Amino acid sequence: MCGINGYIKPEFTASEDALNTLKKMNHAIIHRGPDDSGFYHNSSDTYCVAMAMRRLSIIDLNTGKQPISNEDDSITIVFNGEIYNYRKLRADLETKGLTFKTQSDTEVILKLYETEGEKSFEKLDGMYAFSIHDKNQNKLIIARDFFGEKPLYYAQTENGFYYASELKSIIKVLPNKPEISKTGLNLFFKLTYIPAPFSIYNGILKLEANHYITYDLVNHTHSISEIHKIETDRSNLSFNEAKFKLHDLMMTSIESRTVSDVPIGTFLSGGVDSSIVSLGLSQLSNNKIDTFSIGFDKASFDETDKSKLVAKQINSNHHEFIISESDIKAHIDAILLNFDEPFADSSALPTYLVSKKTSNYVKVALTGDGGDEVFGGYNKYYMGNLNNRYTKMVPEFLHNSTKPLLTSLLSTKDDNRGKRFKLKKLVQAIDYTGENYWNIISLGFENDTQQLLNPEHTLANPFAYYKGHISKPKSLHDYREVDRLLSLEGDMLVKVDRTSMMNSLECRAPFLNKALWNFSNSLPENYLLKGWSKKHILKEAFKHEFPDGFLDKSKKGFAVPVGDWLRAGLKTELEHYINSKLIDKQGLFNSKYIKPLVMNHISGKEDNSYKVWTFYTFQKWYFSLYSPQL
Repeated sequence: MCGINGYIKPEFTASEDALNTLKKMNHAIIHRGPDDSGFYHNSSDTYCVAMAMRRLSIIDLNTGKQPISNEDDSITIVFNGEIYNYRKLRADLETKGLTFKTQSDTEVILKLYETEGEKSFEKLDGMYAFSIHDKNQNKLIIARDFFGEKPLYYAQTENGFYYASELKSIIKVLPNKPEISKTGLNLFFKLTYIPAPFSIYNGILKLEANHYITYDLVNHTHSISEIHKIETDRSNLSFNEAKFKLHDLMMTSIESRTVSDVPIGTFLSGGVDSSIVSLGLSQLSNNKIDTFSIGFDKASFDETDKSKLVAKQINSNHHEFIISESDIKAHIDAILLNFDEPFADSSALPTYLVSKKTSNYVKVALTGDGGDEVFGGYNKYYMGNLNNRYTKMVPEFLHNSTKPLLTSLLSTKDDNRGKRFKLKKLVQAIDYTGENYWNIISLGFENDTQQLLNPEHTLANPFAYYKGHISKPKSLHDYREVDRLLSLEGDMLVKVDRTSMMNSLECRAPFLNKALWNFSNSLPENYLLKGWSKKHILKEAFKHEFPDGFLDKSKKGFAVPVGDWLRAGLKTELEHYINSKLIDKQGLFNSKYIKPLVMNHISGKEDNSYKVWTFYTFQKWYFSLYSPQL
């Protein structure tokens, strides 16, 4: 639901000027909330606070218009997201004598803050980004949810402090285009995305998940604080006790995500997570639910047979869409450039298309996002554990001497991410210094950013900031925490938020519930990853509700054959991006490295899908903004 914008200036600003700036920022994100807009302006001799929002109406369709202020107009809020436990919070406040003028969750946040201050944010279960102007305290507060489901960018400039749900709103009102951030650049080519607190631009940052900014309107300074402390206490529950508790927690979370005044459906891929969410919603609904899946015309990437099986079992109104390269090519510019910074998770392409199709039927879709991070479902978690065993058994000199041969033998020519691909990734990620997991999550240019980028643009340690949290991840809980901080916030949730909101569709993820995270964090690691069984306790908790063995079937994920497309429909554009004169004028890349890498992929000599796609998406973003001419 919605998007927000705002700014602070250290001087009086006329309401007309403030409104004009807000309108520019708001218009840039009209897709996030086409149903309504709202504006707020308050100015004194020493500051101006201006806030705006776009609304996608989901809850309280009639009286939920924003901004919302308290009775004496001393506290005002604009809000993006959903608070799933707002009814309980409201009931608690009403027992204390508070009254409400709307039925919205937005007003509940406002009243909670009015009575309890910033500590009230700990009570919120939901996805959100909001800003509160508190005249009594002469401050503005900007908060972001526990997992970072809703985005929030901010920039402190000479002209003032700006913040917004999407980068485009800030860029729209800055006098000059910011310079590229060296940290953002290196993180992108390592990871294929840029996690908070960094962005691709110098001077523009992302508020980290589970944090809030307090801006002092008297001194024009700001500070950042954490909302929830991460719980690490270990549980004494037996496996069976934990399994039954998990089932109850999961169903409670699914039910909480159904609060809506408009129709709800689910994304159904046929994997463990989306199947459990779809099953849960069907059991909680009085009517047949709508489920939506997407498939591919390349058979090795298509898994619609799994989603059909689940849809039949739960008796849903199932909608299946098969896409081809031509479908993607028709939308690729709009999809990739909507991220406002380079973003190379290719699953954004089908996520956009399934969102576009789904929005014709419902306004809210539940997803299985977060299940792998919360319950240990990724192959990379095996790889982390295997590295620990391998490095104890195989001497480093022996590994280094055999690595080139193994890498060569495991090379592939086709974009087919099967066993050879995974084994090659494992071999390349092996590390004896504690850096293994940082290598595993580097899906772009793992160890060769210094070959790709010119020396003045490279960083020796792009992960330095994050290593301040966990320097050498070595356990499953460490891996999951790294993923919560980086890949969940910077990749998975960015992908779903931008592609769904492009289509004015709200996505909700029942697995992204801090109660579930704290619970899984408390469990012994072998409850989550037992031998080769990933998400072991989750599958055991729900296996009785599915056909025998269904939850143990392998799943490819939401991969798309971009490697093939780069050799076909996208080939001409890709070849333009490696023009030597263009590369030299751009000044970022080593053409002697990137040209052979791209041409070897195009010719079919070797499969460099991940690297070439990462390069391609960067160049598409770069040339849309900077357009150097030959």
